[in-house]
Amino acid sequence: MDNFNETPRERLKVNPFLSIWLHPKQTTRYMIEEKSIGFAILLLSIGYIGVTLSDLIDKISYIDWSPWLIVLICVILSPIAGIVGTAFVALIAWLFGKLFKGTGTYSHLFKGLSLTAIPFIVLIPFYLIWLFISPESLMDPDFAGSMPWIFWLAILVTLVIGIWSIVITIGVVAEAHQISNWMAFFTILIPSIIFFILIIILIIVLFVVLGIFMM
Repeated sequence: MDNFNETPRERLKVNPFLSIWLHPKQTTRYMIEEKSIGFAILLLSIGYIGVTLSDLIDKISYIDWSPWLIVLICVILSPIAGIVGTAFVALIAWLFGKLFKGTGTYSHLFKGLSLTAIPFIVLIPFYLIWLFISPESLMDPDFAGSMPWIFWLAILVTLVIGIWSIVITIGVVAEAHQISNWMAFFTILIPSIIFFILIIILIIVLFVVLGIFMM
């Protein structure tokens, strides 16, 4: 994940769908300088289909729905989920990156972070197969039958993609903000810890409040 000093002509040869896997910084610079917000939204719309399909795990409320209807809903929701989710993450990365004297703009962070959706495209065929051949094992948390062969592949690929997306995110934030990988790592880690603590506090408060009303 070294820094790259390509000329504009060289950057035109970058294929984001392929280069993001091994060269996130090079791809991020290309994305920031050569691509539009519209292209970023296109990446999010495609990649988040994989995200929404993988999110069907243990969603028993959809188990009686037609697989085709579920796929249609995932396709419709993916641009919304992708834009909203990435807009929020970009805002956090932009704000916390300033703590490390990052120079990236909000637009840079949004366009760069849209690249993190690309790896999730790989999940689409795995979860489509799982949805159509065994929707019960996918969406029923109490499923007691034997798991289909696709289960093991889907879970393994999801784990690998999840880990690699974190690596890509660090590279994207580092390049967009022009900071080191370690600074980018803490730019992501610090707000994650803060939000985790806030969620725990919120859960505790809710339990206390509910306990008071039930007394």
